Order: sequence, then C-alpha cells, then structure tokens
Amino acid sequence: MSNWRDQILKEFTPHVARLTLVADPDGLLLEEGILEGIKDRGFELIPFEDHIAFRYAYESRFRSRWDRGEDTNLVVVLHCAANDLGSLPYDLFQAGRRLSFNLGEIFPNLSYPVLTAMDRGDLDSLYQAQKRHAPGVLGDNATKEFVLRHVFEIAPELIKKPSDLLRVLLRRHYRKQRIPSILDERFIQLLSQKSGFHDWPLETIIPDGQAFFAFLQERWPVFLDRSVKQEVDSVQEKEKPYGFEFPGPSDLPFDHDDIRVYIDNLFLEGLLEAVPHEQSDSLGKTWLGIGIRMDEQADRARRVDGLLDTLAADIPKEDARHNDWFRFARTWAELLTLVLDSGTVLPETTHEKMETLRAGMDAAFLSWLTKRYGGLINLPPLPPVMLHHIPRFLSRQRDDAGKLKMALVLVDGLSLDQWIVIRKELARQNADYHFRENAVFAWIPTITSVSRQATFSGKPPIYFPNSIHTTDKEQKLWTKFWVDQGLTQQEVAYARGLGGGALESVEEIVTYPRTQVVGLVVDKVDKIMHGMELGSAGMHNQVRQWAAGPFMAQLFDLLLNHGFRVYLTSDHGNIEATGCGHPAEGAVADLRGERVRVYRDFLLRDQIKERFPDALVWPSIGLPEDYLPLIAPDRSAFVREPVRLVCHGGTSMEELIVPLVQIETANHANKRIAK
Repeated sequence: MSNWRDQILKEFTPHVARLTLVADPDGLLLEEGILEGIKDRGFELIPFEDHIAFRYAYESRFRSRWDRGEDTNLVVVLHCAANDLGSLPYDLFQAGRRLSFNLGEIFPNLSYPVLTAMDRGDLDSLYQAQKRHAPGVLGDNATKEFVLRHVFEIAPELIKKPSDLLRVLLRRHYRKQRIPSILDERFIQLLSQKSGFHDWPLETIIPDGQAFFAFLQERWPVFLDRSVKQEVDSVQEKEKPYGFEFPGPSDLPFDHDDIRVYIDNLFLEGLLEAVPHEQSDSLGKTWLGIGIRMDEQADRARRVDGLLDTLAADIPKEDARHNDWFRFARTWAELLTLVLDSGTVLPETTHEKMETLRAGMDAAFLSWLTKRYGGLINLPPLPPVMLHHIPRFLSRQRDDAGKLKMALVLVDGLSLDQWIVIRKELARQNADYHFRENAVFAWIPTITSVSRQATFSGKPPIYFPNSIHTTDKEQKLWTKFWVDQGLTQQEVAYARGLGGGALESVEEIVTYPRTQVVGLVVDKVDKIMHGMELGSAGMHNQVRQWAAGPFMAQLFDLLLNHGFRVYLTSDHGNIEATGCGHPAEGAVADLRGERVRVYRDFLLRDQIKERFPDALVWPSIGLPEDYLPLIAPDRSAFVREPVRLVCHGGTSMEELIVPLVQIETANHANKRIAK
C-alpha cells in the first residue's frame, strides 16, 4: 500500500451498509486525510462522545432519512477498543456493520505508547520510513530515536556543537512542528549526556518555541557587539551586563551558514525584533542590518517588501494541512500590521503587489476550505483546531495540571493582525508577559451568534439550533459543559460586556473561593468595528489606543495573580469590504448581515443568488439543516455601492483564522517549567 490510510479506506465501499460502527481507540479516522477520503467516498461521519448530543444528530439527520427510505453511508466512530462497541445503544449495535482500527496493526514493530503520542499527520513520514528501513521490533527508546530521526530529521548523535543544535531547533520552531513530549524528553536526555550542552536551558528551549526565540533575542545584541569588536580588532572590553532571563552561553554562532539562512525571515516575520546599536551605521550595511533598528520608516518598508516576497512564494496548496494555513495567516497578519500602521508610507507598486497577493491568497484559501473545512470539525481537541475544541482543550489542561483554574478571555471580533497590535501594547506595559501564540478556525458564517456560542458550548452549531440567532444562552452552555466535566455550577463563572470600564465585577468572580473556571467576553473591539468609518487602518489605530489603556493588562494581571491559567481567543476576525448592492428580500432573511445573509428556504436563497451570481452558497457544514448561508462575493458586503466598511461573516482568512494565545508572566512560566 502506498500509505497507511489505504489500509483503512479500503474498508469503506459505498452502499455496503447504511450504518458502519468503528472502534477507533487511536483517533485514526479523525486525521485530515482520512476524513477527506471517507467524505470523497460518500460517507458521513459522527463521533460518538456525548450520548444526548449524538442521539440528537442521529435522529434529526439520519434516522428520519432512513424512515423515508433514503440510503445513507453513515459512519459512527467510538474511541474505544473493538470489544467495547457493545456500549453503543442497542438499536445501533444491532443495525451496524462493525470495524476496528488501531496503530498497532499499522505499525506492528514500533512501541505503541510512542505511536499514540504522535500527531496523526506525522504518520505519513513514519509509514514511509517503516517501509524503507524495515526495522525489527523496537522498544520504547529505540522507537523514540527512530521517530526523531526519520519523522523530524533529528539525529541526536550528530549534534556535537552549538550550530548543530541551533539548526535543529530553528527548523523545528520556525515550522511550528509539534513534537510529542515523550520524544522531547528522550532528545533532552541524550543531549544532556554530551559535555557541550550542560549549561543550555534544554528543558525550556527544546519544547517551547516562544522561549527559544526569546533565548535567541537575548543573545542577538551580544553577537552584534562581538561583530563590532571583530571588525575593528579592538582590545577586549569588559562584557556588558546583558541581564539574561535564560541561562546558557551568551555568544551564539548566528553567522554560521546553517543559522544565517534563517535570520532574514526571523526578523521579517516578527519572531525576532531588531534592536538599536551604537554602531548601526557600519553594521547596517552588512547582512546584520535586518536585525538593527535604524530609520523606522525605511525598516518598515524593507520588512513589507520582504514579507510580500515570502508570502507570494508560500501560499499553501490545496492539499496543505491546516497548520500550513495557520502559519501563513500569522505571517500575513504581521504584514497587515506593518502596512496599516499610521506611520507607514508605501509606494503604489507595493500596494499593487499586495492586492495581487491578496487575490491569489483568497482564491487558494477558498479552494482549500471547500475541500478540507468539513473535516476540521471532528479533529481531536489537543491541540484545538476550531473554536468549539477549546473547552475540551481547557478541560484536559485542567486534568493534566492537577485541577488548575482556567480562564478563557474571548475578545469579540479580534483578528490576528489586531491581536499583534494588542500584544505589542501589552509588552510595552509589562515586559514580563510571555505569549504562547497559536490559532484556531472560527465557524462559517463568521458571526457572533454562531461562532461565540460554539466556543462556550464546546459543540458545533448543529447542537444549539434554538439559540443560533442569539447569544443569550452562552452562560448556560458554558456552565453545562463544565458541569458535564464534573464541576458544580458554583465553580463556573461567566461575564460579558467587558472592555470599557472598571474590573470590579471580574474581581468579584475570580476572588470567589469556589471559582475554578471563568469565561469572559470583551466586546470593545467589536464595538470599535461596528462604528468604524476609516477602514482597517482606522481600526488598527483605535484598537492600539484602547490597548494602550489599562484594561487588558489589569485584566490579565488580576487573573494570573489569582492562580488562573489564561487563554485569549476571538469568535471571528474582520475585513474591510466594499458594497456590492443590497438584497431586497425584506424580512424573510433570518440574518441580514453585511457579509452574509441566512435563510431557511432554499428557493429564497437561490433567488437572491440569481441577483448576486458571484455570491457563495455555503453548505450547512456543522449547522442546522435549515440554516442556509449566502456569503457576499470576494471582499464585498451586502450594502449599497460604493460604501466601504469593516465587517465580518464571510470566509476570508482574516475573518476565519483567529488567535488562541496563552498569556503568562515570567514568574508563572518558570513555575510551569519547574513542574
């Protein structure tokens, strides 16, 4: 077989049985490629996790169709061993064909505990390595080293000097590779046995990308000083008191060929920040100039040009994984932050290049969404990929950290680029903040009542059809999720309408001794957006002014000081759109938004589609069957021409990919690492 998926997909032949029950203890059927393959064969998949939620989806979407005599190809996935399929409801167990799959059958010679820790997307490389090298039966440590070498291209025995280790970590953290902790532990163990790395903070910089880049950032001024001394051949002076947060060697070989190849991109993409230097005039003429702060306007223009070239060459393909789009979206957000800064003046040719890039990006993203978005819904929640995964992710964090208190701060309407604006203001107010930045997909349509409720309920919108047009049930949904996880109602808190005033109400919640989990909605950014008349640039300016105030920093300090692990996210982003005309459907649309209209009737939606032939008819993926979105074409809005406004509801990358950030201080980070 050409890949490991073939062994599974060969079992899914349409019309063999209308119901297939699968025991899938290792979550193999929830891998992106498997989900796509099952969908291409005409099957629909429902995980069996919550009895009540499953029964609702099963009865409303499939049982009724069977009663009408329609054929279906339904797959019910249970995360259990084959002999546990009997725990399914009797009517399913009797009616369904039964299958089972596990990692041990696909990789019989490798250690099962190591396999279960791996991201399913990395099994392709492992399967090819198994075919190519045909290892015998391997134990735990031998399997770990086999995976490190053949999946992640890490050969510990070849790491002998600092440049070797830096090359490995740069490749890993620049790509945002997720390597299981048991492999990191083995890697650290092997490195610790080498004499050259005893003083390196291996336990910190190997698993943690943010810590690694902070480690490099601290050493960059040292390298600049050494470069000056080498250039002028001066007498060795007393070393400056650099005040490192991270232990380890002070002088790193940034000029090594294997390291230098990354330097431009690290500074262009904001992973490292340029620093001032007293010899900037001379150093700025060398390759070091990208990391030296000189003329602010020239530096910004240089970064914009570099990012445009990087992004144009890096648009993910149709078969890309979701992580590729997360990484691309983050780099695009860095570009937007630069372009929309009030101090940026760019030539017309640069704006033209940006419009060309945006058009290509939008086309590629929509093509990818059409093919892959439906499969994201059922992916495992660790790490979270969609907003409704976040509560289960937080619950697992609580369990793993000994019932640690959790806080989710949802900033309504915050895009990735606007998060970067806020992050910079927070860092100015408190240099001890650490930000562990990731991203998740919002729900389509990207509107508050759909996406925010999914976030707080921990479920796709199909499971809250009665409240899909309102946000009034959020607190109830949030509380129910956590009660189902074993908490009491008194241990779960929720507050909304935050962002413009004092924090007395939040303080009362977090200081209540029984509070274990907090959900907070900050709606200031959404209010700025809906009153914005100056486009995306004006949006950035007002978000920056608000973030420069005390509210956000005080909120995070309050939560952290009371022992909460703090995450920030958003229900949707926003874009600047141009009016394409106003549909005259009267009051028959259930939602009359600027970027999206929602109907209950297919005929009515089709009539409006005739008036706007380029509008996107979005299928009811994860939505109630009578919730029928029609999305304005491209970057336009259902308002009169030529009105320009900042809005949301559509499928653009800026609306759909939103931040998920853990926020902590150096003190809290050190405590976490010590544990």
